[in-house]
Amino acid sequence: MAILLVTHSKDNDAPLAVARALEARGERVYRFDTDLFPTGLQLSLDEGGGGRLSGPEGVLDLAEVSALWYRRNATGAAIPRTLDEQLRRPSVEESRRLLFGMMAALEVFQLDACEWVRRAEHKPLQLTLARALELEVPRTLMTNDASAVRAFAASCPGGVVTKMMSSFAVYSPEGREQVVFTTPLSARQLEDLEGLDLCPMTFQERLPKALELRVTVVGERVMAAGVDSQALPGAREDWRREGAALIDAWRPYPLPEPIQARVLRLMDALGLNYGAFDFVVTPEGRHVFLEVNPVGEFMWLMRHPGLPIHEALADVLCGRVARRTAPS
Repeated sequence: MAILLVTHSKDNDAPLAVARALEARGERVYRFDTDLFPTGLQLSLDEGGGGRLSGPEGVLDLAEVSALWYRRNATGAAIPRTLDEQLRRPSVEESRRLLFGMMAALEVFQLDACEWVRRAEHKPLQLTLARALELEVPRTLMTNDASAVRAFAASCPGGVVTKMMSSFAVYSPEGREQVVFTTPLSARQLEDLEGLDLCPMTFQERLPKALELRVTVVGERVMAAGVDSQALPGAREDWRREGAALIDAWRPYPLPEPIQARVLRLMDALGLNYGAFDFVVTPEGRHVFLEVNPVGEFMWLMRHPGLPIHEALADVLCGRVARRTAPS
């Protein structure tokens, strides 16, 4: 039997760490680097869901797959850019459909099933469920209506910040990456709001911060780390702006038991076995839920402060601990 890891060849060391943890438990691991498909990796499926993979890691009969970890996707990345776009686009799409069709047809445990990941990624759903489970959430407005934003801002005495529901970057003509971070809005910006009619945005009340938390949940295991984002001026609104400078500053955090219980109930409601939660801890000690990323990054937390996330993932993948199989 084998555990299938679906990622891409430019991923960080997280899949390697999980693979080593699985091998230490006596499991065979087969890595499917999606950027090598279809140019450097072959996949065959039949009408009964059977098939095989053939690539740099050898041949794998899909009947041998006992579990699957879907982490990253870069299908078709190596298809030549010189190919006519009218041909390249359907080549990428057909490749993507075959990959995701394979995962849908495999009747094995998946961490996590793509349909539940896609559902869980919806921020309005996350906030609604979190509030129903008695997690504190910030006052939030998601809209393309400038007048609604101004009325919302007027009701938030501490100010408002804006963010996007999706994570993406804008690239300068020189190729420099410019990530869209959480940003406070000034009175002048509230008057302008140019472009909102072209792209909805998320607006939230501005929260005072004592700490920011990353709470990683794997199965029933909850691992929390905190960082003082207020220590660096550039990180005060969004710690990711100074992520490299803060890399050594993350410390284990004793998440209160009632918050842990609500986090696990939210994982149940979303049907997830993995989730990377973001919280703000206010100066008075309130824990405010911001979001959960169903495929969020965790590698830096394995190094600082040393959370054993790869070990927890290996335990779930090889069935040593309880798994979630459907939302409840």
